[in-house]
Amino acid sequence: MIKIERKKYNNPLIVRYASDEMSYIFSDENKFSNWRKLWVALAESQRQLGLNITEEQINELKDNIYNIDFDLASKKEKEFRHDVMAHVHTYGTQCKKAMPIIHLGATSAFVGDNTDIILLKEASVLIKKKLAKLMKEISKFSIEYCETPTLGYTHFQPAQLTTVGKRATLWLQDLYYDYLDLQYEIESLKLRGAKGTTGTQASYMKLFDDDEEKVKELDYLVAKKMGFEEVYDVTGQTYPRKVDYKILSKLNGIAQSLHKMTNDIRLLQNLKEIEEPFGKKQIGSSAMAYKRNPMRSERIASLSRYIINITGSTSDTAATQWFERTLDDSANRRLTIPESFLACDASIDIATNIFQGIIVNKKVIEKHINDELPFMATENIIMELVKKGGDRQELHEQIRVLSMEAAKEVKEKGKENDLIDRIALSEELNITREEIEDLLDPIKFIGRSKNQTIEFINRKINPILEKYNFNDEEEIELKV
Repeated sequence: MIKIERKKYNNPLIVRYASDEMSYIFSDENKFSNWRKLWVALAESQRQLGLNITEEQINELKDNIYNIDFDLASKKEKEFRHDVMAHVHTYGTQCKKAMPIIHLGATSAFVGDNTDIILLKEASVLIKKKLAKLMKEISKFSIEYCETPTLGYTHFQPAQLTTVGKRATLWLQDLYYDYLDLQYEIESLKLRGAKGTTGTQASYMKLFDDDEEKVKELDYLVAKKMGFEEVYDVTGQTYPRKVDYKILSKLNGIAQSLHKMTNDIRLLQNLKEIEEPFGKKQIGSSAMAYKRNPMRSERIASLSRYIINITGSTSDTAATQWFERTLDDSANRRLTIPESFLACDASIDIATNIFQGIIVNKKVIEKHINDELPFMATENIIMELVKKGGDRQELHEQIRVLSMEAAKEVKEKGKENDLIDRIALSEELNITREEIEDLLDPIKFIGRSKNQTIEFINRKINPILEKYNFNDEEEIELKV
């Protein structure tokens, strides 16, 4: 009998979408090495405050931070049904002299929750950097096309002109606010610190013979050694689960912005005005060889919906914690936190890839403008005729009638919009075709689009971008 080797499920966020950099942040190696760094920080701080811990013990712990025996840890977890104690014993097996003082006075949340905060910060900083990179690409696009007129759309119906670049600033402004929101949350993050089993620090009070000053100092020493200036003032066994919601809600905001932006790009690609990059051998459809689907934007929309909906689970978790803690948050957080970041990381990278190769079809845009501009220019034509002595109300009625006739020809017979010809040939209207065409210059319809774009980017975006040293030659490559 042939034995079939069954393959395990591979999370597509890892194998198809997210960057290796973000995947590493939530890897076992990064997680459990941070556990060990925390145990080192705790032991160092306790020794500094007078406990009987030797430098030899601490050096032994430091020498084995990255020397993690994952097989032994897995075996121990099956035996103990407790992940922290499994790793305490695994670490102790490698650090025999230090084994008696590992995790001294601590509860599981000391390594679990403090590490979660560290990973939240690392991942958020990476998202912030990638968001800035995307903002730079959109800024370049906005400036390049800040004077390129295009039809505006309200209700997805042709409306007054804007410019290609000005429209992109609407996407950019959303991301700008997302950046500021995320930056605030990063700056607000604190370590849980050394708080004990229910947050009262009772175990540390016992260790330090009720010396409150030393117990308080221990809390801050551990935080500083782990790169944090502050700890949460009060906690239960865990840091407040609202912190998870606050961070993930900012990823939710980024997802909203990216979803809206890529919906616009998908609609524009349908109009053939703007197109995503398209590889030389890329296939749009297995059946329809001519198709160029906006697969990048569609992928972002798909991932963004996932992020947006995960946030609801995070808020439920924050709302349903009992007293000092319950464990019904654990399995949920193992999924929601990493996957939100992985999906957001992938979405931003894909968006950056789009703007590094986006295509603007100016001739198509010009055709769409020419199809609609005669109708939009009627008010300007009326004003010009009034200057020549015409009656505004009579002119309005005459041009209204001509507009309806031209629209009927376009809609019912598929003909070109001939409103300008009708106005120029009208015996009742005193205006030449040359005068009308002068009024029809699209640049005269874009208002302050150009300067709004430049001013916004100079005032709001460039000060952010100056903080980063991006390699302009570096291109984002998609995994698939």
